[in-house]
Amino acid sequence: GSIEAAIEREREQLRPIRELADYVVNTSHLTLGQLQNQLFTYFSDSKQERSIVVNVVSFGFKYGLPMDADLVFDVRFLPNPYYVEELRLHTGLDADVRDYIFGYEQSNEFVRRLTELVDYLLPQYIEEGKYSLTIAIGCTGGRHRSVAVSEALGAHIASLGHSVRCIHRDADKG
Repeated sequence: GSIEAAIEREREQLRPIRELADYVVNTSHLTLGQLQNQLFTYFSDSKQERSIVVNVVSFGFKYGLPMDADLVFDVRFLPNPYYVEELRLHTGLDADVRDYIFGYEQSNEFVRRLTELVDYLLPQYIEEGKYSLTIAIGCTGGRHRSVAVSEALGAHIASLGHSVRCIHRDADKG
């Protein structure tokens, strides 16, 4: 028989099960994101909106790009604490390095614009059905600027109610 006949036979065989169903979802014209949203609406006990897990990875360009990054940002244009002798051995996790980096207006302006972009993008990715996102922030060695900016971005994302994990891939190198 034809495919159409086989589908009709299958519908007849499944009719008793369909009559027991609380929900029927026709997936013929749904994107993956639309299907996930519909299933979330039907089956989530949570009254909250869907969320996304965000990994913010700092890295050094001299060690290569993170292979799993969805978005990559280069912060090598920011003032570099490496050239300040008393900051060289510290990382962007240390207050003195953060104070140095964010003591410059371009650092604050960049983080402001980056957080605005992320604020726009996260709902778009959630709507599309993405459950995790990896944002990579890179500087030369991955020890100072990228770490400080990653921490600032991670704190912002967490303040939005999303699960976030900051990973400093290269902070202990060099």
